[in-house]
Amino acid sequence: MAPLATWSAPRGAGLVGVLTDIDDTLTTEGAITPDALQALGALKAAGLHVVPITGRPVGWSAPFAATWPVDAIVAENGAAALLNTTENLHQNGLQRLSDKREQLSKIYQQDAATRAANFRAMQQVLAQIEAEVPGARQATDSPGRETDIAIDHSEFSHLPQEAIDHAVRIMRAAGMTATVSSIHINGWFGAHNKWEGARWIVQQLFGRTLESEIDRWVYVGDSTNDQIMFQHFTHSVGVANIARFVPQLVHLPRHVTAGERGAGFAELARHLLAARAG
Repeated sequence: MAPLATWSAPRGAGLVGVLTDIDDTLTTEGAITPDALQALGALKAAGLHVVPITGRPVGWSAPFAATWPVDAIVAENGAAALLNTTENLHQNGLQRLSDKREQLSKIYQQDAATRAANFRAMQQVLAQIEAEVPGARQATDSPGRETDIAIDHSEFSHLPQEAIDHAVRIMRAAGMTATVSSIHINGWFGAHNKWEGARWIVQQLFGRTLESEIDRWVYVGDSTNDQIMFQHFTHSVGVANIARFVPQLVHLPRHVTAGERGAGFAELARHLLAARAG
């Protein structure tokens, strides 16, 4: 990983947008910092698309999709998206969510019947993990989850690596995809992931093909569930706290910020905007 300061970012109109993780990338100690929120606004004001892609649930993501200066939030590791728009998009299969502050549109990669069947199966896996892995408990944001399960390992609980690995093995033995973020172990049934979610939302929302213009987008993250993005993106950036996960990463980001968490994201935004203006 080279220092961010050494990176010659795309200049002028060469950059189309920024995709970003949320926890410990935009947020610090569980909340978005003022400098990170301002950075999101500055990127949008410069005409860039901005889409966070997170393992957090749909319910947790909704208020942020409604109030942050972003185009959308892709939640539950690519399974669903909340679009910050008041336009009528029903022709694309979008479902309206009522909100006093704003109208959101919600879309899924799986149909309702598939989601219902998967949900039932995932609850059985969750029960097995809680019974077999000492200290393992579902994440506190679980009531807002629709397409995956999450075990807390570092948000409010602290599981040793052996317990994390055990939970991952149980999920994978059941046929689930399993990933580890900076705070949760996430598991789900289906082929979606952060990369597929990124491809999906870029096509759905902007009518663009991400893989054909991958050198015009930037991805920023901080943990092992971001490495599929580091693998695919020409321009990938880790915030400094990714150092915790480097020993577990096969695919590293190309560059790394000096600052951690929200400060690191703000650092990246300044770097991109300076190149855009240059």
